[in-house]
Amino acid sequence: MQLVTGGAFSGKRRIVKELFKEDPRELSWLSSYNDDSLDNWLHVWQPGEGLVLEGWENWLREDIRLGEASQMDTLRRKYYKLLTDLVREEEFRGVRVCLIMLEMGKGIVPAEAEDRALRDLHGWLQQDAARLSEEVYYVWHGLSRRLK
Repeated sequence: MQLVTGGAFSGKRRIVKELFKEDPRELSWLSSYNDDSLDNWLHVWQPGEGLVLEGWENWLREDIRLGEASQMDTLRRKYYKLLTDLVREEEFRGVRVCLIMLEMGKGIVPAEAEDRALRDLHGWLQQDAARLSEEVYYVWHGLSRRLK
């Protein structure tokens, strides 16, 4: 699994396409920005294709609204299980999974409780994703640096 993270409009998609350009296979792309449901990842992922998932902040925000921020431990376990399922499926299929995640906060504490819950859950998710990923990239100003 690969993790590509960075600020909004920093060039993350372009970097992902460059990472996969040597691979002749197509990519299945699941994006909350296109109103794709995260629950459909297995159905969207076409045989023989790599999988890219982006827009995690929207999926997390929706779960926080539905499950309320008081259930953060439950949500964290849910997303950790999803990450391990992705790793397992990636190994089974023999193709790569790439997570594109937005850098959030930079240490600024949001005023609204829901925004704080989102920032916290997203930060934990990124830590878990980085731990489980074989490669981690940070993107800024269209440049990328491999961190792992």
